[in-house]
Amino acid sequence: MVIYGVALLAGCMLVGLIIGDVLGQLLGISANLGGVGIAMLLLIFVTGYLKDRGKLPEATESGINFWNAMYIPIVVAMAASQNVAAAFSGGLVAIVAGVLAVALGLALVPVLTGKKGDDARPLDPPASAAMPPSRATTSDRS
Repeated sequence: MVIYGVALLAGCMLVGLIIGDVLGQLLGISANLGGVGIAMLLLIFVTGYLKDRGKLPEATESGINFWNAMYIPIVVAMAASQNVAAAFSGGLVAIVAGVLAVALGLALVPVLTGKKGDDARPLDPPASAAMPPSRATTSDRS
């Protein structure tokens, strides 16, 4: 049922917000520290786990996709504006934490994708390589 997808999303959101609040309190910041991001990662991992085990019906997945398209971008935008305001009022610690999180995320892209710097190739070949010379158009022959 679609409602199960919405319930799964809401559960992940609540757990993420609680973890974000706890992280903020541990670091001495009176703000939620990454709760929305934690919730989205939790949703990704839980849905992946359920899909791999065949326990995520199509209707439940459509409930998650419905809110992905509508609700999540709004919540992320609201949380981002609050986090920026909290970072400026929280001082240097919050700004350094944000910069380090972005740097760590960028550094982990090759690790998570399983590619090394040497293996990086463009996904689409250039247009000249895509068409063999024997299949030239009529405008090329004149």
